[in-house]
Amino acid sequence: MRLSRYFLPTLKEAPSDAQIVSHQLMLRAGMIKQEAAGIYAWLPLGLRVLNRIEQIVREEQERAGAVEVLMPTLQLADLWRESGRYDAYGPEMLRITDRHERELLYGPTNEEMITDIFRSFVKSYKALPLNLFHIQWKFRDERRPRFGVMRGREFLMKDAYSFDIDEAAARRAYNRMFVAYLNTFARMGLKAVPMRADTGPIGGDLSHEFIVLADTGESQVFCDRQLVEMPAPGPDVDWNNLQSIVDQRTSLYAATEEMHDAAQFDSQTAEADRLTARGIEVGHIFYFGTKYSAPMKAKVAGPDGQDTEVHMGSYGVGVSRLLGAIIEASHDEAGIIWPDAVAPFDVVVINLRANDPSVCEACEAAVAALEAAGKSVLYDDTDERPGGKFATADLIGIPWQLTIGPKGVAEGVVELKRRATGEKSTLPLDQAMERIG
Repeated sequence: MRLSRYFLPTLKEAPSDAQIVSHQLMLRAGMIKQEAAGIYAWLPLGLRVLNRIEQIVREEQERAGAVEVLMPTLQLADLWRESGRYDAYGPEMLRITDRHERELLYGPTNEEMITDIFRSFVKSYKALPLNLFHIQWKFRDERRPRFGVMRGREFLMKDAYSFDIDEAAARRAYNRMFVAYLNTFARMGLKAVPMRADTGPIGGDLSHEFIVLADTGESQVFCDRQLVEMPAPGPDVDWNNLQSIVDQRTSLYAATEEMHDAAQFDSQTAEADRLTARGIEVGHIFYFGTKYSAPMKAKVAGPDGQDTEVHMGSYGVGVSRLLGAIIEASHDEAGIIWPDAVAPFDVVVINLRANDPSVCEACEAAVAALEAAGKSVLYDDTDERPGGKFATADLIGIPWQLTIGPKGVAEGVVELKRRATGEKSTLPLDQAMERIG
């Protein structure tokens, strides 16, 4: 992609109302534009990252056995009346009446709708276990939307819903999502710590938040340092026997500020391992049994032929929120530092003299070679001064910067910079490509 033809409206200064680093950098890097309080247009660079994060989430859901669907953003109020949540949910729900006087709502979550889909088609325990997920825009009318995409009103979310014959099976489904989340966030370069959490308006008696530690996190968290240092389980696990992995992590202390017990923390955790930090919630999982299946009559015929209410769980990941969380955890004074797996491009090729035919030819050859090797490339072919090009490349955080100028062309070399470390090397193009990988 040529930068001269791309839409990248960068800013030298962030607007004064952008309070946290991720919001400031997303605006400055031309990733988003605010359209209303807590509502953003996603510009090309931001959308590329959003799509990459979404794909990682999708792949890990499918690896764990979930099946993708797509539910609409608008839902019938009557479904929520069945569950008893329509009046209880509060002013965060955006309620709508259409031209036929039907009451609708812009979905803040999808427990009712997925339960209705399930009860319409699944009649026997033989179809279980079942986990359905979708990735869809949601709306919650926050009283004080702030922090950019971290606490917006409209947001992209992955939510999955499990259906099982009994509590034991439902808890196995819960464990699959628990492990899938650890793997999902690790692939994005994040250390996410599972913490026992309040179930809130979703309901139920078992819930964990997945918290990314960041100095600018929205809330205080308390945990055993060992949890931060544990590697992700990885894809090669026995998906039918995950209890030991879950037990290993839940046996160590980890709690959000709302659930924190100072006495338990001190007694359960060695003093050297007591970690108090700021954290950002990026995922939340719940087991709530028959909270929705009972009032909505979502039943299947069991092995004995008797109808039984299914046990359910729900599992959310804030896909759009993850962009903010990643930036909060990975940036420096110059800008964003994207982990390779979610970066909008793999490499930015910087042409130091766009009016020099030999430099342009060398840049074109480098771009062609990188793309042939399967790399996504942003080619800065603009006539901006070198200092401005380097500042833009650092700001938007692409993992590798490959710079070509007249001197390098004469000597047959390029300059390669690793954004995360700042390390620079001068070497032939083929060696640079080997290092990029």
